[in-house]
Formats: sequence, structure tokens, C-alpha cells
Amino acid sequence: MKKRVIVIGAGIAGLSAGVYAQKCGFDVTILESHNIAGGNCTAWKRKGYLFEGAMHWLTGSKKTDPLHRLWRHIGALNDDVTVHYPEPVKEYDYQGTLIRMYRNVDETERHLIALSPADEKEIKKLCNSMRKISKLLMPMADLPGLKVTRKQLPPINLLFHLISANRAMKKSSKIPREEYIARFKHEGLREFFNYLCAGKYSATWLYFSMGAYVRGDGGFPEGGSLPFVYRIVKTFKALGGTIIFNTRADKVVLENNKAVGVQAGETFYPADGVIVTADTMQMDHLFEVQPQAPWLNEMRKSAKPTMGTFISLGIDADLSKYAKEYIFKLDKPLKVADWEHEYLRVYNYANVPHCSPAGKTAVTVLLIRNSYDFWKQARKEGRYQEEKEKVALGVIAALTKQLPEIEGKVEVYDVATPLTYERYCANWQGSWMTMMAHTIKAKAYPPVVSNLSGVYFAGHRMRAPGGLPIAARSGRTAVQYLCRDTKTLFISEEKVK
Repeated sequence: MKKRVIVIGAGIAGLSAGVYAQKCGFDVTILESHNIAGGNCTAWKRKGYLFEGAMHWLTGSKKTDPLHRLWRHIGALNDDVTVHYPEPVKEYDYQGTLIRMYRNVDETERHLIALSPADEKEIKKLCNSMRKISKLLMPMADLPGLKVTRKQLPPINLLFHLISANRAMKKSSKIPREEYIARFKHEGLREFFNYLCAGKYSATWLYFSMGAYVRGDGGFPEGGSLPFVYRIVKTFKALGGTIIFNTRADKVVLENNKAVGVQAGETFYPADGVIVTADTMQMDHLFEVQPQAPWLNEMRKSAKPTMGTFISLGIDADLSKYAKEYIFKLDKPLKVADWEHEYLRVYNYANVPHCSPAGKTAVTVLLIRNSYDFWKQARKEGRYQEEKEKVALGVIAALTKQLPEIEGKVEVYDVATPLTYERYCANWQGSWMTMMAHTIKAKAYPPVVSNLSGVYFAGHRMRAPGGLPIAARSGRTAVQYLCRDTKTLFISEEKVK
């Protein structure tokens, strides 16, 4: 008989684990508390508009990227999926002057030097760092002692690129953000770079975040999050896997500290192994014998939540002349909770099919700050809807002042707070990522603990800062541990032609 595996959660980590385990010959059932799959990788429809809640760009969309093999393996991408690569990738409106970042770093360099010849030396250094970081890929790796159908061997030249990139990052990481940005003479560049590195200790993020774009990656699969998730679900089901929705896992049932199944309501699901993809920061309710591991203690001590308030607008205007990521500084800061937002970053989906009716535009504004306690208190005091309305109207007013052509044309707006993500996705404080403070090491945590057998952990917390690639890789890693423990052959990803 096939060994039975229960996966708790049908987010990207759970779906990834489900597909990998099913392909390796396990009989997999995924339990999902929501009525749809995807977890944080989600979107929602309002009055003919599709508001994207997760996928602004995707690492691994490029065929030569090692992560692309994973996305194809689980069915998220295939040759029939159109991937869009909008240009420019970032656009900052400085008093009417557009400052842009392009996928072609040479074009970025020429554009910035033309804008500010006095900063030519620093601009060239910046772009050279982007070139080095762009070669820093995330190679697929196999667990030692695991039997696999095809070993994942990173190319030798990646080691040299890694050394070069690490030198650049190490050198710049010691320079405080403010000190680095002050080197530029152009006020618009200083403002733009200050925004891109907001919340970071150093300016390393300035070129690290551009690395995927510069190597030709970071595209947007047509349709965004929902079709992306549906394709994985379709793959999983075609392999014989089962997803049970509207089912909350209550307990991982143990016998002698070994997993034997999962209790969900009145139903017991027997299993030879359990993969927990519920948020690792708040999974204690699943265990009577609490997991104990140094890495869990480290995570809980160091993790800081990255959360925000999503304001989505459906606008009866064609904004296709503006970049996909359009940023500008406000005349007057917008206050949400105790935080004042000086800038607005607009994700513009005017050029993305299916996001809005013809001639109209869906946009999303994301205000990133730790506002969980504020929204929780507002709900407790009965002013939750009032505060959401206030934020939405504030964003609409600010955006209308910047783009007068949208005045009176906002047909629908929607506000998703950290409480929204907590309710629908069961995230810790409604956070979808872990803040990458300079004190946190970007290392992967192991998916097992010593005092539990047959239990494996996956999810976006397993490596800071998280995100879709980390979630998917964590599902793969959990299954590799499962295969090694059960002496099962791991079915590897195929080469991409």
C-alpha cells in the first residue's frame, strides 16, 4: 500500500509539497481551512475588476533560472503560459521628471547618467553591482543521502558569481543607507533610492532587488495569482491527490511522539507522515507535545512581521502610459495608525489582460507598516469599517492629485488590512513575509524537529524574507526529508528545453 501523507494547508508551500509527494508515490491529502487554494497567493474580484493581492512579479519566470524547473514540475508554469515583462520595471515621478529602472542595466545606466551627469561615477558603481547580483541564482539542491532520479548540480561558474556578488554585498552592507544615498547629488535620485531602501539598514537592497529584473527574470504570468494556483491544483489532482476544503486541522495526532494522522473536527485522517505548512509562528495549537528545536526558538525570537494595508481601486480610465510600478512622493504624508507614509507605490495593471474591462484600470496601493494592533483595536472599538473608508479616500485623493485624469472615475475600491490576511490566510499578525532586518540571517531552517517523528514543516517562514519561491522550495525540501526517512526515491525536476 502507498504511504499516506497529510498536508496541512493548501498555500503554495502545501501545494508544492503535495505535488512532489504525490509524484514520489505517496497518497496525499491536503486539508485546507479556506474554500479556495493558494493561501497568500491570492486575488479577488470586485465589480468586473480583478485585484491582485500577491504576485507583482515572479522569480523563476525565466526558463534558464533554476527555480523555473520547480514551477514547471508542480505545474505552475508551462509552455502555454504567457509571461509578461513590462518596461520600465520601476518609475519614480520626481516633480514631473520620470526616473526609471529597466531590465536592461545598460539602459538604466544611460538613463540615470543623462538625468544626472554629476552622479556618473556613483551611478556606474551602482549598475555594476546590479550586474554582479543579477548572476546570483538560487540553485536547486538535494538533501545528502537522498536517492534521486536526477541530481541537481549547480553550474561551476555559479561559485565564481557567488563570490563576486557576496563581495559586493558584504562591502555595501557595512555602509548605512543614509550615508550611501547622500553620495548622490541629484535630489530625485536620493528620494527614489531612499524609498526603495525604506526600512533597510544598508543600500544593498537597492541593487539586490533589481537582480532578478537585470538577468531577464521577474516576469508576470498572465492572469496572476489565481490561474497560477489553479494550475498547481490541477496538476495535483491529475496525479491522484485529494484536497479537502473548508476543513481546519485541529491536531497532529501522535503516538510515542510519532505522527499517525490529523484530527479535523470529528474526522480523523490517518497518515504515515504529516507536512505542516500552517504559519510556523503560530502552530502550537496543532500539537499536544510541542515541537522543540533551536531553529524554532531562533525564528520566534528574531522574526519580525512584514505586513501592510492593500488599497485596490477600479478606475474608469486607461492608465497604460504609466509604468507597472509607479512611485511618487506625496505633498502631505498619509497617516495610517501611527505611521506616516510619504510615498505611494502604485501597482498598475492597465497593461495586464483580464484585470479590468477594456479602457479601464485596476491598481493596487500597498502601505507597508506594522499596523496590526491599530486595526485590531479599531475592530474592537467598532470603527474598523470607518478607518478602512478613511484610508481608501485618503489614497484616492492623493492619487487623484497626482493623476488628475482619474478624478471622479474611481468605480470601486477595496481595503484589505492585516486582519483580512489573518482571517483568510491564518497568517501570524496578518503578515505574508518576514522583515529582512540587518540582524536576521537569510538562512533556511530545517523542516524537522528532534522530538517529533514523521512531522515536517514548510512555509514562507522557513527562510527570511519569504515569498512565493521560498514557500515552494520549502515544500520540496520537506518532501525530500520525507523521502529520505522512508527510503523513497525522490522524483526530480526535468531539464527545461
